[in-house]
Amino acid sequence: MKKIEYKWIALSCTTLGALFSVLSGSMLMISLPDIMKSLNTSFSVIMWIVMGYMLCLTILVPSIGRVADMFGRKKLYVSGFALFTLTSLLCGISKTGEQLLIFRLIQSVGGSLMIANSTAIVTDAFPKNELGKALGINSMVISIASVIGPILGGFLSHLGWRYIFYVNVPVGVLGTVWAAIQLKELAKIPRGQKFDWAGTILFTSGLLLFLVALSFGGFYGWTSLRVIMLFAIAVLIMVAFVSVENNTEQPMLDLKLFKTRILAFAYSSILLNGIARGAVTFLLIFYFQGVKGMDPLKAGLFLTPFAVSMMIVSPISGSLSDKYGARGLTSFGLLISAFGLLGFIGISPQTSLTELVIWMVIMGIGSGMFNSPNTSEIMGSVPPERRGIAAGTRTMMNNAGQVISIALSMAIVSSSINLEAMQTLFAGRRVSSGSLAVNEFISGARHVFLISMIITLIAAFISYLRGPKPEWSENLKEIKEEV
Repeated sequence: MKKIEYKWIALSCTTLGALFSVLSGSMLMISLPDIMKSLNTSFSVIMWIVMGYMLCLTILVPSIGRVADMFGRKKLYVSGFALFTLTSLLCGISKTGEQLLIFRLIQSVGGSLMIANSTAIVTDAFPKNELGKALGINSMVISIASVIGPILGGFLSHLGWRYIFYVNVPVGVLGTVWAAIQLKELAKIPRGQKFDWAGTILFTSGLLLFLVALSFGGFYGWTSLRVIMLFAIAVLIMVAFVSVENNTEQPMLDLKLFKTRILAFAYSSILLNGIARGAVTFLLIFYFQGVKGMDPLKAGLFLTPFAVSMMIVSPISGSLSDKYGARGLTSFGLLISAFGLLGFIGISPQTSLTELVIWMVIMGIGSGMFNSPNTSEIMGSVPPERRGIAAGTRTMMNNAGQVISIALSMAIVSSSINLEAMQTLFAGRRVSSGSLAVNEFISGARHVFLISMIITLIAAFISYLRGPKPEWSENLKEIKEEV
């Protein structure tokens, strides 16, 4: 019997981790209305259960990526798998919304350890000419999890929302053991590495204040004194962070990654795509359960077209990027996504489900065409010693975009509809399709889709501006080709 190559074993470990984490998130999203009713908690707590997790990922992943480059990827990845599994059990036994929020924040540490290392592990294991295909397969599995998640979450909601966490435990145990046994450290770990504590503290505090300010702005108003002060302090801290990183020999976030066009524009397009796409699923949960009156299972079924089309396109676009490069594929994919968002601008209580499915499929095709080639190009453009931080920076930009997207969309929608009516819609208690609350929600959602489409068009233009791959000097401290 032919021995399986290590690269496929590594891909199986990281793919199982991706399936695990994405499945958990997509099941949770569709079950949020039931959780709010079951725990008798507020809409604000529910929002923080979603955004708090992403906030922590955004903050932790770059730092963990740096630690992985210093000490290796395997131990951190396996530890993350184990922690995510344990906290899934703790989330399931939560008695209050606040308890669930705390356990989700701890769970984000495990998620960060997995996410920051998975892409780097795959990049270490595969040759460059097969990297796009490997990451495309990984993206396809993530899409499968996005398809199964809402359906499984809707089904488990009938049994009780706690099962969306309990079902993670056996999968997590299997994945932790499999990764511990099979993964290897392929990248050479350099000696004499130092952790950048000053940069890490500044980055964490600055980004946290900035994202909290965005979240508060959505709920308390952008002209609120505390929101303005938070933004001002965050900007000052981030300016200090840039100064420290430019004068540190071994920085936490290597700003040289942004000094070459291909990486600067690839990261920028990820951020903008996250801002444009992050709130779409969240708004559709409101729409399907509040406006259309669907139960969680049916709503989950109608959220799957986006993921199905993305699942089909991702491995194809990944393989094509290995042959033809990422520039054209990523830009065209973002244009397709913008066309899908254009269709959503006309959404109304009477919009047919068939029409919504068509627009979701179009958006899924665009996302599948963008994600795999863009990730492959980023990871293939840095030397092995920087893959951990390169992957961490990619995840940071994507998660930051999604947090901004949800905060901004809630700010726009809440300017059209009061909090009580929004909670009624989110809890799935359908009101008359001609009611003031529904019309106000639809008006706000249309504005969100319009802004998202404009941002996606900007992302497509920026993505097309990327240049040739950088040439790193032997000591990995300089890049010959700059912005």
